Amino acid sequence: MPLTAFTNVFAGNPLDRASDKRGTADFIAQALADRDSLAVALWNGKPLLETSPQGAPRIAYLAAPMAAELAGGAERLLFLGLWKSTAVFAIDLEGAADPAEGPLQGLGAFEDLRQAAVRLDGGEAAILATAKAMFEWRRRHRHCAACGAPSEPAEAGWKRICPVCKAEHFPRTDPVVIMLPVKGERCLVGRQAIWPPQMYSALAGFLEPGESIEEACARELREEAGLIAVKVHYHSTQPWPYPSSLMIGLVAEVESEAAVADGVELEDVRWLSREEARAMIGGQLSDAKAPGGLAIAHQLIRAWAEGWPG
Repeated sequence: MPLTAFTNVFAGNPLDRASDKRGTADFIAQALADRDSLAVALWNGKPLLETSPQGAPRIAYLAAPMAAELAGGAERLLFLGLWKSTAVFAIDLEGAADPAEGPLQGLGAFEDLRQAAVRLDGGEAAILATAKAMFEWRRRHRHCAACGAPSEPAEAGWKRICPVCKAEHFPRTDPVVIMLPVKGERCLVGRQAIWPPQMYSALAGFLEPGESIEEACARELREEAGLIAVKVHYHSTQPWPYPSSLMIGLVAEVESEAAVADGVELEDVRWLSREEARAMIGGQLSDAKAPGGLAIAHQLIRAWAEGWPG
């Protein structure tokens, strides 16, 4: 049963993470040797997918022993959790040569997760997002942040330990506030210069140390658009594996409509009525386009356009 009325793409991982099993070496070894255990494969961040009989993409699962053989050790393996009683792992493949044209030939094709996500089953997209975020963390933290020595994997891929200074390193998640400012029956959207022409979205920024979510929302609105927040409504969150963020979706009531783009983060801002917001979401607004359905910004604009919060 969903914990919230809003479930975004990359949320809703159906696996039992079974974190108590990660440090049990015998369990991990036995599960990797079990031909009933499964593994998902990622190559340079792209998941191995196949086509279902209905024509939709789905995960092309490997037998775990094959994944263990390809990995050649613990460094590129991750225990994702349990599907009922079945252990599920992930393997991180790297290099220029496409494994789908080598040892994994005939099992599927590696595809960009961002493009495939909206066509994947929601649970499968969430499983792949978890693996992608964890492997990005591994690639970026191969050395100890305390002493610089090469670190080693532990806890089935969920921790790294420095063999020199014994420091322990855990995967990080960077919180991002993403908010739709509203005043009465109008909402504000903005655009960055690097975005596709006419695309407008919600405003966003990283949460800073010592800030609450509400304070970060208010600061970003003031910095980017000169708006004063007076009330903040929580909508939902979205794990975002590019590389490892948590998008915290908000709708923020503001003091006035006196908005001005800062010219740094945003090149333009504009107010939309609910009717215009609905038209933009539906692709029917001639001079403004919404972010795609993959993004939590799309869901924020849609929810407000349809009357949320009531």
